[in-house]
Amino acid sequence: MTSSAGAPEVTPILHVDMDAFFVSVAIRHQPELWDQPVVVGGHARGVVTCANYPARAYGVRAAMPGSMARRLCPQLVSVRLDSGEVAEVSHQVREIFRRATPLVEVVSVDEAFLDVRGATRLFGSPEEIAQRIRRQIAEELSITCSVGVAPTPSVAKVGSRKAKPDGVVVVRPEEIPGFLHPLDVGELYGVGPSTRTRLRRLGFETVGDIARTPVLTLHQILGPRLGGHLHRLATGTDQRELTGRLGPDLPDRSTGAQETFGHDLSDREDIVRELLRLSARVTRRMRRAGSVGRTVALTVRFTDFKTISRSRTLPDPTDVTQEVHAIAVRLYDELNLRGRALRLVGVRVEHLVAREGTDRQLVLGARERGWSEADRAIDQVTERFGSSLVRRASLLDQGRG
Repeated sequence: MTSSAGAPEVTPILHVDMDAFFVSVAIRHQPELWDQPVVVGGHARGVVTCANYPARAYGVRAAMPGSMARRLCPQLVSVRLDSGEVAEVSHQVREIFRRATPLVEVVSVDEAFLDVRGATRLFGSPEEIAQRIRRQIAEELSITCSVGVAPTPSVAKVGSRKAKPDGVVVVRPEEIPGFLHPLDVGELYGVGPSTRTRLRRLGFETVGDIARTPVLTLHQILGPRLGGHLHRLATGTDQRELTGRLGPDLPDRSTGAQETFGHDLSDREDIVRELLRLSARVTRRMRRAGSVGRTVALTVRFTDFKTISRSRTLPDPTDVTQEVHAIAVRLYDELNLRGRALRLVGVRVEHLVAREGTDRQLVLGARERGWSEADRAIDQVTERFGSSLVRRASLLDQGRG
């Protein structure tokens, strides 16, 4: 795509995507590993969480068992990730975004849309702003990102994917057909594997196949909602305005923790104990960030790598360990696994909001002080003396806090 810097108002949307974010954060202070094949996860019997680009060249991918990844790439380096550092770097990345524009719509810890139409007088064309953001992230955080610059969010998203790794792709309005139409339908933003399979079964193999089909025909085949949406994506006419959600004072929308066991667990008591440990880790992180969440999600993975997730939404948002743990245990019991062995469990709290200003519904007869105060007392001791000094009674026989 063109890299000239004229007519800044026609490509005001940036999609910025960190390159192999989790690996990049884990090794950013180890330059000797930057050109080596590296993954986060994949230890022992675990799965790969993230693979850098040298590792991907060997066919290593996220969600791949570590044993398979090492067969593909015997020299693979597996590193551990500090979730606190990930959160901090993600926050620093967002601060760099907000130096350019207040219109930042965060999609996840490692990607966001930016509307820079109000920043061009100060910082230059959208492409110049993209290059400026890339330079600041590289110089200040020692990681890289890729940026798509386009008239609409969906085209910018495809552009950043084509810019990887560590590049910029600019797509102007007149270039959209030549850019989008040759692509596989699965390249469209928001089209997942099941939708891609359905579209190909109906004869839509490329984005151009959809763009060239009359909208009314798409309505008849796919339904008015999906048909119209796909046509707008395929023609680059999705004029969605960025919401700017997750502004500077709001926390991430979800946080979680999971554990791959050294040996499979099937005893309910052992699994309940693990769920408590994970719930405590997640809620401690939430309290540190000043956030509360309304939805608790449980993930279990079996020995054959089949994975099941279940969630439940609470009447009031919470950051209380005991409440999150109780829901996680209830979700586990409702799976009725009958002692089926697990290799992984995970707990996640979603729909996070800032704790300040969030009211909980009063319950008649409830204690004035309870689990919330106990959690905060534990937090204070942990911050001062470390996690080994205070541990919940049911975790006392566990070596991990």
